[in-house]
Amino acid sequence: MKHVRLVHAGREQWGVLSADGASVRLASGHDVAFDEAVLLPPVTPGARIFALGLNYADHSAELGFKAPDKPLVFLKGPNSLVAHGGTAWRPRDAEQMHPECELVAVIGQTARNVAEDDALAHVGGYTVACDYAVREYLENYYRPNLRVKNRDALTPLGPWVVDAADVGDPQALRLSTTINGAEVQSGSTADMVFPIARLIAYLSAIMTLEPGDMILTGTPHGVAFVNDGDAVVCEVEGVGRLAHRVELAP
Repeated sequence: MKHVRLVHAGREQWGVLSADGASVRLASGHDVAFDEAVLLPPVTPGARIFALGLNYADHSAELGFKAPDKPLVFLKGPNSLVAHGGTAWRPRDAEQMHPECELVAVIGQTARNVAEDDALAHVGGYTVACDYAVREYLENYYRPNLRVKNRDALTPLGPWVVDAADVGDPQALRLSTTINGAEVQSGSTADMVFPIARLIAYLSAIMTLEPGDMILTGTPHGVAFVNDGDAVVCEVEGVGRLAHRVELAP
């Protein structure tokens, strides 16, 4: 199933997308047309958002770095998220802003000191992120600062969370990004330096992961800067197609 978060009747709600993708069934039994729904990023309020740097060897190489020997993890604030169909704001001090298509693992059950072999059983679902980077402020690839990864509305997320059982092997999915229809990124989750199971084992040894927590798992090679008015689509095979526009921040 695909789980959608939206605003209906003046409040935030979760629903399930119909098989034909035309409507969302709410818990009340009410159906909302998907193309008329006011979507929200499909994240549980209060959930922690982890993100990975340099988790694809080809991306590390194009930036002139060796792949790290340990996961490079940073946190993202909820202010940075924007929904499918929304607008990613290009900061007024940013000229080198580029999209990064990422598979997102959503924790489905509490995980603490989980073994790698058991880790995927703790994933409830997957979604898609476009984790923009404002490259001119990246002082250190190993420690991306707030101006690089935590600007307002800089991380489109969605459109939904797909049940893990419907995705299959998360390490065998194609990722791609297009800008105005031209492909600028293409890769496979098979090329992650640290696969999802290893990331869960690593993080759960540090802190308890709770249902709803998200792990943005990094991006493959392909650096292309966006301009105001660009239409950007990030797609992960079997998970979803995340579309948005880029505009100058107010």
